[in-house]
Parts: sequence; C-alpha cells; structure tokens
Amino acid sequence: MASEEILKDNIVKKQKIKVNHLNLWINFKNDRDFKLFLIVGLFTGIASGINLTVFNNFLSDTYKLTASARGIVEFPRELPGVLIVIVLGVLSFLGNIKIAIVGMLFAALGMLGLGLFSPTFTTMLIWMMLLSLGTHIFMPLSAGIGMNLSQKENYGARLGRYSAYNLVATIIGYAIVWLGFKYFKLTYQIAFVISSIFYIFATVFLGLMKSKKPKTKKVTFVFRKKYTLYYCLSVVNGARKQIFLTFAPWVLIQVYYVDAPTFAILGLIIAILSIFTRTIVGKAIDIKGEKFVLSLEAIILIVICIGYSFAADLVPASIAVIIIAACYVIDNSLSVVEMARSTYIKKIAISAEDVIPTLSAGTSFDHVIAMSIPFIGGILWVTLGYKYVFLVAAFIAVINLFLSLKIKIN
Repeated sequence: MASEEILKDNIVKKQKIKVNHLNLWINFKNDRDFKLFLIVGLFTGIASGINLTVFNNFLSDTYKLTASARGIVEFPRELPGVLIVIVLGVLSFLGNIKIAIVGMLFAALGMLGLGLFSPTFTTMLIWMMLLSLGTHIFMPLSAGIGMNLSQKENYGARLGRYSAYNLVATIIGYAIVWLGFKYFKLTYQIAFVISSIFYIFATVFLGLMKSKKPKTKKVTFVFRKKYTLYYCLSVVNGARKQIFLTFAPWVLIQVYYVDAPTFAILGLIIAILSIFTRTIVGKAIDIKGEKFVLSLEAIILIVICIGYSFAADLVPASIAVIIIAACYVIDNSLSVVEMARSTYIKKIAISAEDVIPTLSAGTSFDHVIAMSIPFIGGILWVTLGYKYVFLVAAFIAVINLFLSLKIKIN
C-alpha cells in the first residue's frame, strides 16, 4: 500500500511539473508577444501623435474651413467607425493579429495619401477615410489583443502598461512636430509622410507576433441583453468624445489662434501626464473596479465642460485661453478610461468569443452618434456660440455618470 501511495504521489508530482512547464512556456510566449505588442504601441503612438497634433491646423490652414464645415468633415471621417463591425466580420477569418496588420496598412496608405496626393478637398476626404478605416480597425483589436495576452486579474495593469508605452511614444510625435515646424521648416505634407512610415513599422512588428487563425467560425456580431449597458455606455461616450475631438481644438484654433507648435507643446504635456494617469487608471480598474473609474471620469468631464463653456465669460481672454487649454489637456489625459469599458465587457462576457465582436459593435454604435453630433454641434456653434456646444456635452456627461453607476460585475 505504501509503495502504491508513493507511486501515485510521484505521478501527481510529474503531472504538476508538466503543468508548471506548460504554464511557463505559455507565459513566455505571451510575454514575447506582449513585448512585441508594446513596440507596436510605441510606433502607433508616434504616428498618431503627429497626426493628432497637425490635422486640425492642416484643415484650417489648407482648406479654410468654418466651424460648421469642420463639423461636417466628421461625417466621412467617422463613417468607417460605424461600419467597423461589418469590416471586422468580413475579415474575421484572418485572426486578430492579421486583421490588425490590415488596419495598420490602411492607416499607412491613408497618411501617405494625405501627405502626397491631396491636391483638392475631395481627394483629402478619400485619404482621410482610408486612414480612419485603418485606425478604427485597430481600435477594438488593440484592447482585445492586449487582454488575450493577459490574465483576468491584471487586465487593467497590462492594458495600462500598453497605453503608457503608447503615450510615451506620442511625446516623440509631438517633439517631431514642435522641432520640425519651429526649426526645420517642416510642412504638413512631410509630417504626414513621417507618420505613415511609423505605421509601416507597426505593421512589421505585428507581423512578428504569433498569429492564430480562428479554430471555429467567428461570430461577426453579438447583441445580448446582458451587454445592453455596455452598448449604452459606448453610445454616450461616442457623443461626448466627438464633441471634444471636433470642437475643443477648434475653439483654441479659431477663437484663440493657437498654432501647430503650441498644440505640440500641449500634446507633450498631455503625454507626460497620461503616462501616469494610464498606469494609475489601469491599477484602479483592477483594485476599485470599472464602476468607480467610469463614474469618476464622468464627474471630471462635467467640470471640464463647464470650464469650456464659461471661462471666457468669467475671466479675461489671456486667462480664459489657459483655462480652456487646461481643460483640453485634462480631457485628453482621460482618454485612457476607455479601457475600463473594454475590461468591463471582458469580465461580463458569456464566452471569450463574444469579446472582440462586442467591442467592435460598441465601436460601431459609438460612431453612429459620433457622425451626427459634429454636424449638430457646428450648427449650434454658428447660431448660438461655442459655449452651447459644451453645455450639451455637459448634459451628455451627466447621462454617462448615471449609466456608469449602474455597472455591476458578478
């Protein structure tokens, strides 16, 4: 009997050793791919940093757009985001990594077209839509890939680390713009070409990651009652976010005449601040939970909207521009909170196969409202003034707070 027990113990020990070796191998593979993914985050950060810094000034200086026209431009720019659930469904046979590669290639071509092949406003719109398609393809995939290379207990921390790397890279992007425009006679066209090159680098490193084709047919669209709150959060976030993306920089450009190098400095401040906020928010998601993080974001956004709306009425213009710039910096620093919505759906998902389709559906719902909001905002700006655009954003932030307080994770 004793010998049989010893034999059983030895078998159990050998099985545990095999399991441990397997876990170590899996962790090694995941860490290798996660490190490659961090490098992808660096390159996409540089590329998007350049683009975000100069794009609004590019539109204003090159095409002389009014506030209402700027709002209309958002319709074609956000259209690929609405269609993304269909695009990802069509490409689902490739697997997440290869789809992400396709997205980066589209982004690179779009940036190259903006830089070299946009002699007219119409051609600019075409290349802008291609760029938008590429970045929107990558948007839900980046969160899904990051969580697939993580464990449940550290989703927030790992996504926070990826986001921090991405933000560190934007510092380089902002530095390229600031130094280039200030000292080296950099043009918008050359800036877009440089951005395109970094998207190509991101494509290369995505290609080095291990790509798995789906073993079963991918679900292209998921709509379950259980995910209704996530979809509502996506729609409300899309409305609020689009107002800030479109009109916050436009206030600084059109009302206070802020130029591209100054936006680069603001971007640098945002990046440095966000390195810390992204790590802090990631840890807060793991410790405090998504409900706490999203509710706090909503409260801060309400205050920011009030700042945008009334700064010019309460203080002189020289101080108002500083307040509005501070609101712009804080708002952009909070973009990391988006990952709380991703981890929320990952934690409540009925199956792992639901996550990417649900994230992509959320992105589509987000952009349905995002397409119309800038048009309405542009009309509000022209007829009543820009403060009313941000009062609407404040109301949307209140709805966001109400929805965030309803979050429950079993």
